[in-house]
Amino acid sequence: MSKPTPNHDPRIDAYIAKSAEFARPILAHLRAIVRAGCPQAVETLKWSMPAWEYKGLLCGMAAFKQHCTFGFWKHQLVVPEPMAARKSKNGGSKADEAMGEFGRITSVADLPPKKVLIGYVRKAAKLNDEGVKVARPKRAPAKPLPVPPDLAAALKKDKSAAGHFEQFSPSKRKDYIEWLTEAKTEETRQRRLATAMEWIAEGKSRNWKYERC
Repeated sequence: MSKPTPNHDPRIDAYIAKSAEFARPILAHLRAIVRAGCPQAVETLKWSMPAWEYKGLLCGMAAFKQHCTFGFWKHQLVVPEPMAARKSKNGGSKADEAMGEFGRITSVADLPPKKVLIGYVRKAAKLNDEGVKVARPKRAPAKPLPVPPDLAAALKKDKSAAGHFEQFSPSKRKDYIEWLTEAKTEETRQRRLATAMEWIAEGKSRNWKYERC
């Protein structure tokens, strides 16, 4: 019996064998597609699911109780119009939606032709060859939490505390605001407000006890 090559991971054999009966031929088909499109791709597991690496992450697949999924790491540059999006345009239901570019795969017939899929794999491999990176959308900065009226009123009466609070970073102000608003009772809230004002007046953060000197 020949030893597994670096491109063959026996953990994927086990994953396929443990998958639902309907999923096994789908997973085996996708595995063969990746091998045909990029023989150099190395099999592995990512997030406990079968995946392939070739100069970086290439693609991955997964099996669930009633469907499978398959997708490329740089899917925006590989698949012109994901099948899931086409299904939606054609009146597909929410049940058709799933992670990956091909929606819910319940049989090999749900996938594009073999030649097309191999072309996608080769395109993904070429992108990694060329070192092309996908531009990730920038996250919008989080909006600062509004200062609760009771805290605002207390700060208005204490200019020293108000000055410190104004100089706190957004995260430190957030710590105090959340501490107050998460109080379960009015009594607890008032007690926390009094403590917060004492600490703020001293220029201390909410978690000052745990900060290194």
